[in-house]
Amino acid sequence: MSGQALIIHYSQRAEDCPPCRITLRLDTSAAFCKTPRRVKQSIVTLDMEGVLTPEIWIAVADKTGIPELRRTTRDEPDYDKLMRGRLAILDQHGLKLSDIQNVIGTLNPLPGGREFLDELRSFVQVIILSDTFEQFASPLLRQLGQPTLLCHRLMVENDRITDYQLRLREQKREAVVAFKRMNYHVISGGDSFNDIAMLTEAHEGILFRAPDNVKQQFPEFPAVEAYADFMGLIKQAMG
Repeated sequence: MSGQALIIHYSQRAEDCPPCRITLRLDTSAAFCKTPRRVKQSIVTLDMEGVLTPEIWIAVADKTGIPELRRTTRDEPDYDKLMRGRLAILDQHGLKLSDIQNVIGTLNPLPGGREFLDELRSFVQVIILSDTFEQFASPLLRQLGQPTLLCHRLMVENDRITDYQLRLREQKREAVVAFKRMNYHVISGGDSFNDIAMLTEAHEGILFRAPDNVKQQFPEFPAVEAYADFMGLIKQAMG
């Protein structure tokens, strides 16, 4: 009886004979036969650095002349190893949190990044999932129109970065898992090794301006270089 409505009329009046009358009528009109089309409720998760903004550590390396700080998640899959190395370099050179924040204050979003994000947010919810830190991200978020960012936090004593605290291990993947449990259709975009778990877990994963070593190792993900192509793949994935 799918698409049909069973209408029951009941009346009890003195002139009815018998006194109770029940009329059954099967209504097959178009108004009742329409089956609503299920529309996927989508959410987009994006990496920040390399996708919307410059790589912060590369900018710090260029400003300070310390080439070792140019190593990022594009080069090192082990995030803890990468961060331990960075902290050791900061200690070695006496660099403080304020030194890094001063460099970040000179950065702008990637050309076209703000416009891409504005257009994307006009028709779908967007969450930025990043392995950056709260103490780094604020100036860049202001320039991006204050999108929602989920990231980590630095441990700081007297302006010296002593350690870092992960919000959650594999937080990008775990966030996507949580959104899927909420029945979202998840579309994810990133550029580095630390984005692969997120892209794999998502219903649709896209590499944006990824280096050749990442694209070659993970050919299962479509890879694009231009924001227009990135937007096209997201819209296509939304159906």
